[in-house]
Amino acid sequence: MLKAFLPLMLALTTSAQAVELHHITVRTGTDGLSPVSLTVANAGREPLACNADIAHWYSVELAAVAPGKTASLELWFDPSSGTYAALNDKRENLPVERLWCGIEGRAYATRSQIALDNGAAPAARQLTCSDRTGSLACE
Repeated sequence: MLKAFLPLMLALTTSAQAVELHHITVRTGTDGLSPVSLTVANAGREPLACNADIAHWYSVELAAVAPGKTASLELWFDPSSGTYAALNDKRENLPVERLWCGIEGRAYATRSQIALDNGAAPAARQLTCSDRTGSLACE
């Protein structure tokens, strides 16, 4: 009886593993994008790490900010779609799902999310981040 089910099991296993691949065109460069002026000042006593979540499981560090220093986060805005992008070393556009800064070494646990304005032309912003009882506040 087991021999009778073996071909069926193999057929189901083979079809369940089939994957259809599609070509994906990744946008590169900054043509059609507007630079976003976003400066982060570290008013705390510990270094900061500012990150962009670019996929549900992946984030990229945009800047490290030493105590008493400031850093500019390089972001780009697409007015036609209302999305923000960070560029990688190949100048590929990485869509930003969320932007946040936290205390270096425990950035995610202490993070302060930075709201991104999806308006037609995002205004320049300057944020000051400070440690508030174990978590970061960026205003």
